[in-house]
Amino acid sequence: MQATRRRSRTIWTRALAGLVALLIAGTLGVVVAYPSVAATTCPGCYGLTELHPGVYTEQGLSDEQRAHVTRVVETARRRVSDFYGGQAGSPALLICLTEDCYQRIGGGKERGIAVLNRAVMLSPRGLDPVIASHELSHVELHERLGGGSDIPQWFDEGLAVAVSNDPRYLAPESAPDRCLTEPSEPLPVTLEDWLRAAGQDPATYAKSACQVSRWLDQNGDRAGLRTLIHRLNNGEPFTTMVKIPRQPR
Repeated sequence: MQATRRRSRTIWTRALAGLVALLIAGTLGVVVAYPSVAATTCPGCYGLTELHPGVYTEQGLSDEQRAHVTRVVETARRRVSDFYGGQAGSPALLICLTEDCYQRIGGGKERGIAVLNRAVMLSPRGLDPVIASHELSHVELHERLGGGSDIPQWFDEGLAVAVSNDPRYLAPESAPDRCLTEPSEPLPVTLEDWLRAAGQDPATYAKSACQVSRWLDQNGDRAGLRTLIHRLNNGEPFTTMVKIPRQPR
């Protein structure tokens, strides 16, 4: 009986040790393969410190640098809140002022990126209200949709351009038609197709922004967007509500 109990304890001990090893290996795998995910979970583990609630930056910033980060974040959050009629999401912001920092947390050549629709990372090249509000728009839209509605990537990206009011891809709000580049073919629907198309043709952002801005003009602008989100959450298909807008005459 005692031998049986010892064997049982040995089996459970080995099983527990194996489980712990798997958890450690899994955690290390995430850290190695997806540092951006790990960094948004534990910013301090990557040398970042909390500047404001939910805002993490490098240590040792000057007063001027901290003030600049604060202005960018406040302006970007205000743009998103004004456009959506408030903020449903509260993503963490990981902000780097050096390329070494951005590479350490898993960033690449992009200016900024939304991570798992729950956090935003900004590089030194993306520390401005336009890039920050663009990425925050992605998080806000998916937060409001609850992850249950499928929208094409061109609409998500075009909307982020409109929210950020990016002058690279849209004419001023005072223009009769804000389009800078007319779409000539269907725009990417999936994220994979979007990354491929935008990598080959940067004007893909302008084309998507063109279609979204026209849709907003023809559907009640920001109130129309909130109605769209509400109807999507009620199960109505995107394709039955959003038609490709016609060019103004």
